[in-house]
Amino acid sequence: MNLEINIPDSVFRHGNPDVSREVLEAVAIEGFKSGQLTLYQVRRILGFETRFEVHQFLAQHDIPWVNYSMEDLERESETLKELLGR
Repeated sequence: MNLEINIPDSVFRHGNPDVSREVLEAVAIEGFKSGQLTLYQVRRILGFETRFEVHQFLAQHDIPWVNYSMEDLERESETLKELLGR
């Protein structure tokens, strides 16, 4: 699906040639934060070649891209202890 949004030039700072990229990035960020977009979809929307570029982009915007909680860490720690016989 292609989406076209028309926003009057007077709304934006004058002389900002990258305003459409900024809007696209904002949509990708909010979509990812809300769970509506995956890392792959963000990659496609923003035209990144690799997932590492997506990771870097999200990190630059202070958005964690790994969903790993303390509970996950504790559960994996317990599993490791069991596997090691401790």
